[in-house]
Amino acid sequence: MHLSDSHCHLQDPRLDSGLHAMLIDARSLGITRWMVNATRESDWDAVTRLANCEPGISAAYGLHPWWQKERSPDWAARLENLLRANPEATIGETGLDRWMAAPDLQDQTAVLDAHLELGRILERPLTLHCLKAWPDLATALKRHPASKRGFLLHSYSGPEAEVPWWVRAGAYFSVSPGFLHPRKARQRATFKAVPLERLLLETDAPDMAPPEALAIRKVAGESERALNHPANLRLCLEAMAADRDLPPQKLAAQIEENARRLWGWR
Repeated sequence: MHLSDSHCHLQDPRLDSGLHAMLIDARSLGITRWMVNATRESDWDAVTRLANCEPGISAAYGLHPWWQKERSPDWAARLENLLRANPEATIGETGLDRWMAAPDLQDQTAVLDAHLELGRILERPLTLHCLKAWPDLATALKRHPASKRGFLLHSYSGPEAEVPWWVRAGAYFSVSPGFLHPRKARQRATFKAVPLERLLLETDAPDMAPPEALAIRKVAGESERALNHPANLRLCLEAMAADRDLPPQKLAAQIEENARRLWGWR
């Protein structure tokens, strides 16, 4: 069985000291591919280094709404040059967020539009972040459709009733270990409405950790709460297989096909 993590942040400094060993451990559990998403200009180089030195890691470059105010005046040109220099790289993480303190939706939308335009020009799939801004994101995509290759709604937290619209717009949906907390039961149930051919798995590591009692592996954090280990991707597979009454191996095969289709992985 092979599994791919369609969204994570393995460049995060909190994982620096033990990342290589974590990846060896994850590979022993059948996890062989990772789409590592940048969040700001200052970590684009770190993502590139990981993709160049660790087998199975692919790079995604973009600006997360939480960090986009740190961007340089020429960020868009720099991003385009980076993507052109890395033909297999994807775009992300970008998106819209009303949950953060004092959100500037006008600025967020302008940055998102630039990412969407690059996706169309370069024919690259995108990874989209959205919190409390689903109508705004839908409006943005109606105005500036994404690349025909599609996009990932990572850790989808939108309404179940809107899943069919997002599918028509080109979306794939990924579930993370954070949805295994009892307080997330309603959102976990939403993934039953996602067509099997649009379902993906992610860890969002080192964030979105599962309940500690379920964790396959734990990573000590600076606070009392453990960080998310890349090996915890297996929990998502087991949970989704149980929810759909499918054998885990059958579901894993479908999810791998989905990942290859979206990301262009060979």
